[in-house]
Amino acid sequence: MVQLEQFTTPVNTPVDHVVSRMRALETHLPPRDGLAVFNRVYLAVTEAFDRRLDAGAFPDAEAAITLDVRFAERYLRVAEDDHAPACWRPLLQFRRHPGVRPMQFALAGINAHIGHDLALAVVDACRTLDCEPADLEDEFERVGDLLVSLEERIREELMPGPDLLQIADPLTHLLGAWSMERARAATWSAARALWALRRLPDVTEEFTDRLDAAVGFASRMLLTPLPD
Repeated sequence: MVQLEQFTTPVNTPVDHVVSRMRALETHLPPRDGLAVFNRVYLAVTEAFDRRLDAGAFPDAEAAITLDVRFAERYLRVAEDDHAPACWRPLLQFRRHPGVRPMQFALAGINAHIGHDLALAVVDACRTLDCEPADLEDEFERVGDLLVSLEERIREELMPGPDLLQIADPLTHLLGAWSMERARAATWSAARALWALRRLPDVTEEFTDRLDAAVGFASRMLLTPLPD
C-alpha cells in the first residue's frame, strides 16, 4: 500500500483532487515500476482534461467531470490501496519484472482501465446523475478521444524508434494484437449491458466477473516477458 503525503495546494474540483492523487503517486512510486509508467502518462492526460474543462470544452461539464472522476477513482483504488480486480493483477504481479518493457506496462494499464474500469464507470456515473447510458454517450466519446491521446502519448514516449522496432521483434506483434478502437467499442457495449442488467444482481455479478477475467487475460498476454 502506498503511503501518500497530503498536498497543500487547494483542491478546487473533483478533477483537481484526482490530479493531486496521481501526482502523489508519481512522487512515491519508483520510476521504473510498471504502475509508475502507466501513472505518468495517465496523469498527463488527466491534466489535459482538466485544462480543457477549464476552457469550457465540454458542453455538459457536470456529466464530463462525473464520468472522468468515477473512471479515475477505479484506477486510484488499485494504485493507492492495492485493491486489484483480476484485470489489474497481472500488472501488479509483473510491475518489477526486468523482461517486461515500459510500453507493455503502459498498454496493460490501458487495457485494464478501458476494458474493465470504463464500463463500470459509465454505470457509476449513470447512477450518480440519474440518467441512462445514452445520455452520456457524448461524454463517453470525448473521454474516448482523450484515451486515444493517451495511447498516442505512450507510443511517442515509450515506443522504440523505427530503426529499433523490427518486424521480428516480439513487441511488434504484441502491439498489433491490441486495438484502442475495438476496446472502446467493446466497453460501450459492456456498459450498456451492465445497465440493462442492473436489476438482476446475480447476472450482473457474473457478467462483471467474466468481463474482469477476460480483460485480465489480455493484460497478462500483453505483459509476456520479452528478450532484449
